[in-house]
Amino acid sequence: MTAPTTLFLCPVSFAEACDFVTAHHRHLRPPVGHKFSLGVTDGEVLVGVAIVGRPVARHLDDGRTLEVTRTATDGTRNANSMLLAAAWRAAKALGFTRLITYTRRSESGSSLRAAGYRVLAQRSARRGWNCPSRPRLDHPAGIQRTLWEAG
Repeated sequence: MTAPTTLFLCPVSFAEACDFVTAHHRHLRPPVGHKFSLGVTDGEVLVGVAIVGRPVARHLDDGRTLEVTRTATDGTRNANSMLLAAAWRAAKALGFTRLITYTRRSESGSSLRAAGYRVLAQRSARRGWNCPSRPRLDHPAGIQRTLWEAG
């Protein structure tokens, strides 16, 4: 029987976090910016990252709310929930009062529940970002998602 892996939080640059997301995220590219990023190691190797930034939805961008825009791990057990919990502690320490994130409707959210997040809403799929005044070919129609809040 294998002993559980001991995990440690560590700082990571935005570039390091983006490289990790590129290598390990299942379906999204790295975001374009952040407020802060953090990582988790097994003592030697980076096994996960979280990127936290301003809320993507402009009506939620009130100056007191942040959004976990990406997390990615190499599959190490408990790494994602450790990152999500640490992101909320860091956001609070910086004076933010709210931290949100989204999952696809098909994802269980078990890491979020383990980190103390709760479901706020179910969001329907967006029609997409393409419009006649600003055509976008690389953004297909959205998917159903769940809005979560830390706390």
